[in-house]
Amino acid sequence: MQVTATEFKLNLGKYLELVLTEDVWITKNGKTVAKLINPNVSAVDAIAGVLAGKVPKELSAHSLREERLSRYESDD
Repeated sequence: MQVTATEFKLNLGKYLELVLTEDVWITKNGKTVAKLINPNVSAVDAIAGVLAGKVPKELSAHSLREERLSRYESDD
């Protein structure tokens, strides 16, 4: 969610509750100046949530690594 700095200051409690479920970007004059994140969620879990369903389950980490390496070797 994106909010202005003024809105954030006026409703601090609201956004502290909201950050438990989603990240909050704070803007000033149309530019992002801060990002409020939940410290209880690891970065790995957050990224995994974004990527969920993007990679077929039949692919393993090993097969993905092998594919990446084969692409690198073919560039030489």
